[in-house]
Amino acid sequence: MIDLKIIAVGNMKEQYYRDACTEYQKRLGAFCRPELCELKEARLPEDPSEGQIAAALAEEAARIRAAIPPKSYVVALCVEGKSFSSVGLAEKIEAATATHSSLCFIIGSSFGLDESIKKNADLRLSLSEMTFPHRLFRVMLYETVYRSFGIIKGTRYHK
Repeated sequence: MIDLKIIAVGNMKEQYYRDACTEYQKRLGAFCRPELCELKEARLPEDPSEGQIAAALAEEAARIRAAIPPKSYVVALCVEGKSFSSVGLAEKIEAATATHSSLCFIIGSSFGLDESIKKNADLRLSLSEMTFPHRLFRVMLYETVYRSFGIIKGTRYHK
């Protein structure tokens, strides 16, 4: 069974989002060993400069790199990433699990991810060109990954 690690910068404050993530983690247990790693978001002033944002992203990137399991297929979630259909992403995940011991999805802070994380990822993934609340996005990722495993295993979840 493959390991699945979701690294997310920032924590969930809203119970309803935490409950949704917990439900998908439980469901994912049928297909993989899911793990969530929440990392501290860098502190920024109310109206940060570009330099302050870049420094914060670099600080977060160091923590992200330390949390990535060795030999993982690394997926950086970013708006400029590649979009897939549900079946297309399932095919990508299936191919990755054939050659890697774990999958690692990375969700950056509200300012995104440092370019070094995106550059070194195996895949840059965009779930949508639309903007969503940062914490809702984590729920969306869990659902998307769960759907992908369901497609791979031939369950009835994906219609």
